[in-house]
Amino acid sequence: MRPRLAAVSAAALLCLAGATGAAEAAPASLYAPSAVVLTITQGDDAGTGTVLRATVLSCAYTAEGTHPDPRAACDALNATDGELNRLVATQTPDRACPLHYDPVTVTADGVWRGSRLAWKHTFSNGCAMSAGLNGNVLYAF
Repeated sequence: MRPRLAAVSAAALLCLAGATGAAEAAPASLYAPSAVVLTITQGDDAGTGTVLRATVLSCAYTAEGTHPDPRAACDALNATDGELNRLVATQTPDRACPLHYDPVTVTADGVWRGSRLAWKHTFSNGCAMSAGLNGNVLYAF
């Protein structure tokens, strides 16, 4: 009788452990978390500069946040596939910017499709930022 009881108990424990493992492996959502804080800072160091503007963007299932056009911003972020250096374009020759140095730094910090995202780029001035981002909606806030 005892060997049978031990076998039943062991089988029950294995089933319970298997069910627990399956429950832990199930994702909480079908969509990986994507929430990013975007900033535009006066200065060449985002940590010590003056934040001029900031917005929050969430692109999980629906596009939402404080960005004025979250759907278009999420589409722009999706187009980069998380490589935000793709946002920075070569300045077109027909766009002239002053050559004074008054740096502006743009950043993106957060989680993109379940992975940590930390990106920054410094432009020599606001005009160079506008020309370099080429009107991209992601930083149009």
